[in-house]
Amino acid sequence: MKKVTINISYDEEKLSALKLYLDKKDVNVEDELKNYIDKLYIKSVPIGVREYIEIRSGKATDESKIKKQNTSKINSEVANSG
Repeated sequence: MKKVTINISYDEEKLSALKLYLDKKDVNVEDELKNYIDKLYIKSVPIGVREYIEIRSGKATDESKIKKQNTSKINSEVANSG
């Protein structure tokens, strides 16, 4: 998938303090922001749209893999119970 850059304005002193304390935990701001955006994407975008995007990009997320595995497991259990 093509990547884009997001620019936001934020208070310089707050960002400096944030970087200082995240560095102590060996974490960087960019990675944390990416994690938050991924969570927001999953929370906000309907699963059907996310699956469509995954198909178009040739990727399957862990969420769709788990969903497929659970469906297969249920189908197998139903078949074995009869």
